[in-house]
Amino acid sequence: MKKLFALIAVLTIFTLGMSVNVIAQDQAEVATEEVAEAADTTAVDLYEDPIEEEALAEENGNSLHSQLKQKFIEGGPTFMSFVLIALILGLALAIERIIYLNLATTNTKKLLANVEDALASGGVEEAKEVCRNTRGPVASIFYQGLDRYDEGTDVVEKSVVSYGSVQAGLLEKGLSWIALFIALAPMLGFLGTVIGMIDAFDAIEVAGDISPSLVAGGIKVALITTVTGLIVAIILQIFYNYCISKIDSIVNSMEDASISLLDMIVKQDAKK
Repeated sequence: MKKLFALIAVLTIFTLGMSVNVIAQDQAEVATEEVAEAADTTAVDLYEDPIEEEALAEENGNSLHSQLKQKFIEGGPTFMSFVLIALILGLALAIERIIYLNLATTNTKKLLANVEDALASGGVEEAKEVCRNTRGPVASIFYQGLDRYDEGTDVVEKSVVSYGSVQAGLLEKGLSWIALFIALAPMLGFLGTVIGMIDAFDAIEVAGDISPSLVAGGIKVALITTVTGLIVAIILQIFYNYCISKIDSIVNSMEDASISLLDMIVKQDAKK
């Protein structure tokens, strides 16, 4: 859970950073002003209000929020909106998976010890109760195996393997959509770039002359969508890889714990 809280904190800081304005300096000195030719000059220090300075910074486009908004408009609201939607949906799915995977993480050693003690003291029913009161896919697999304890070890093993595959599928639910947005974001950026280049060449054709400022401006605006799409893909790829590594860890724990459960059941049968 500590990793989850740290990840949410980083995401919150990133989100807030996109909308926070850079605060200007609290004081500014204004140069002396000549009143008349023969009059003496007087230096006056003007202390500006921080709120007014911040508003002035926004008007001049110095704040981060203003710069992002300007780049968003320059890149074209149509394609930039699609890239932004891909980021929002991808992050929503990634955060949902991260929360689910962290809640699915179980202390398998402690669970195995509790199940073993329950089997030794109260039998299968008490062990099933322990699994029923424990959160996570490992406990669910244990419960399915113990529920078929009377049908023999082979049936228990098949049940554990089958239900383990089901739980692994639940862990991977939604990852394909995250992968889709990772691939879709840069493609949308490239599409916006191509259309922007077409618009730039149309402007050159209308003007009848190749102006360096016209070409450079059109190319710059066209490349903004590509840069945005790549940034979105990088962000989502980080979350995607974290989810994959977390799933691998949980699946390994499930397989190891399932083998230990079968060993306990065999020992329990041998005592009878």
